[in-house]
Amino acid sequence: MGKSFVACALAQKACRDGYSALYTHAQALFRDLAMARADGSLRSLLSRISRIDVLVIDDWAMAPLSEPERRDFWEICEDRYQVRSTILTSQLPVARWHEQIGDPTLADGILDRLVHNAHRIEMRGDSMRKNRAKANTKSQNHAGPLPISTFSTPTPRFGPSAGVSSGWSPTRSRKRSGLHRDGPRAVLPL
Repeated sequence: MGKSFVACALAQKACRDGYSALYTHAQALFRDLAMARADGSLRSLLSRISRIDVLVIDDWAMAPLSEPERRDFWEICEDRYQVRSTILTSQLPVARWHEQIGDPTLADGILDRLVHNAHRIEMRGDSMRKNRAKANTKSQNHAGPLPISTFSTPTPRFGPSAGVSSGWSPTRSRKRSGLHRDGPRAVLPL
């Protein structure tokens, strides 16, 4: 249905409007957090994530969270709550996120911070990949239009601030980067 596409488009718009952004898959984020915990740089990584204006986490809640993942994600949510924007895309409905988080207390705290003041977009339809594959098959067979079945999918979640944007990593302020007001900000790796 294009959840990732929409999240990236919103993130890209925010970048063009001068906001910093980070796009990551949930599993990649948790892997980076685990490596930072192991090498002693967790505080630094969490600090950098907290300064990103728009954090896009793709494929959220695809697998149950481990104890360290729950605690790290709670800290990310706590640092960003009502200060920075967060966009989550997921295949699961929000009602199932609680069970994927695991610990009821942390799940309540995380979901309270994510859902409070959130803008939800629920997308319906087949995945873009599935539609492209069907279109390629149909065009090769010279067949008619594609039927589109409708089903409910979970939604991206938008954080409390208005700016939303895309990109791979945090960006510098305009003063330091020297970029124009309407231009994208410099991208720095985490």
